Amino acid sequence: MSQYDFDLFVIGAGSGGVRAARIAAGHGARVGICEESRVGGTCVIRGCVPKKLLVYASHFAEDFEDARGFGWETEPARFSWPDLIRAKDREIDRLNGVYLGLLANSGVELINGRGSFIDPHTVQAGDRTVTAEHVLIATGGTPWAPDIPGIEHAITSNEAFDLEQLPARVAVVGGGFIACEFAGIFNGLGADVTQIYRGDAVLRGFDQDVRRVVTEELVKKGIDLKLESDIASIEKTASGLVLSLRNGDSLDVDQVMYATGRVPLVRDLGLREIGVEVRADGRIVVDEYSRTNIEHIYAVGDVTSRVNLTPVALYEGHSFADTVFGDKNRPVNHQFVPSAVFSQPPVGTVGYSEEDALHHIGPIDVYLSEFRPMKHTLSGRDEKTMMKLIVERESQKVVGIHIVGLDAPEIVQGFAVAVKSGLTKDRFDCTIGIHPTAAEELVTMRSPARSHG
Repeated sequence: MSQYDFDLFVIGAGSGGVRAARIAAGHGARVGICEESRVGGTCVIRGCVPKKLLVYASHFAEDFEDARGFGWETEPARFSWPDLIRAKDREIDRLNGVYLGLLANSGVELINGRGSFIDPHTVQAGDRTVTAEHVLIATGGTPWAPDIPGIEHAITSNEAFDLEQLPARVAVVGGGFIACEFAGIFNGLGADVTQIYRGDAVLRGFDQDVRRVVTEELVKKGIDLKLESDIASIEKTASGLVLSLRNGDSLDVDQVMYATGRVPLVRDLGLREIGVEVRADGRIVVDEYSRTNIEHIYAVGDVTSRVNLTPVALYEGHSFADTVFGDKNRPVNHQFVPSAVFSQPPVGTVGYSEEDALHHIGPIDVYLSEFRPMKHTLSGRDEKTMMKLIVERESQKVVGIHIVGLDAPEIVQGFAVAVKSGLTKDRFDCTIGIHPTAAEELVTMRSPARSHG
């Protein structure tokens, strides 16, 4: 009989933690998991899923407008934010129930409450003290906002999903994917949106052409994009909020939302006390097997800040459980992870950006196409699609694909298999396209737009 209560105890029941717990239990391990909030984590409860539902909702205003170009006469539309939030809540409740069922059906014991280490093998989970041979940390991340005067009057994405009413005037602070997505959501639902960002183009870290096109399209949509700008202070007044900008200007809004980054949620876990290596920014240091510097303690997902995406956390959790409890050797490979930004228009990307390819690979050829999507030839909407291939000169492998435009994430998901498999440009060239689609452009680009090296 084991000297421990569990073979594995997981702190945090988000995507990575639940997947690891289920797979480990399937391998025969005795597994417990604790969660201080609702089971499902950031993605299901206050992230990807509710955000995508709001993105869908925000598209209808344009869809009604576009329909006229196709011969439809539409009645004046009326939008209800409370109705949308109630519908969103019902779906989140359903998914939370699904996750609870997955744990119960896998034989995983759920403890409601926050987890923290007492010693390397002992965890305080809510009002219980448990011991485990192995411990997995999967506590995820949390929004970060700067410490400026009046920051207590701002919200983050956590609170944005539960606003009682849609604000008439909204400022979104930040230029990352969350900021761009919520600027599009609020704008599409009828709010007057100002997006404030310190950089010279949104989506820092993405390919330069992706950044350029998304920046242009945000402005076309009617978002007041204030680049190379920042807020110095926030003042609450009888009529709303006054934002004082660092350049001396001021802005009156009803709500300000900060989307200025996320940090690992490691507060009060007791990691440093038991000797787990943690970076200054809170990131837990792990190897390719998600193992910390302490042999039996592991961490997966956003708390490690490797690639902060839900499918990555799922993959890391699954690989950990297979390796430790399934007698398999499954290190995690983070190369060529596809990702999406559900901005308007959306972004799909996989592999190296043009800038990173030049730095990491050397000589490359760049294939680029920008065009009006077929839908908008009749709708009349001024919106462009951009598609881009990055090809390593010597091997002719396609090492990067970047798309801005309708259905970009859906297109890139399939092409990510080709990039991950190391397919060469001639394999793209000899593939017959599906006509008429936007995706066929990726197999019909013959001449580089530019070459480097």
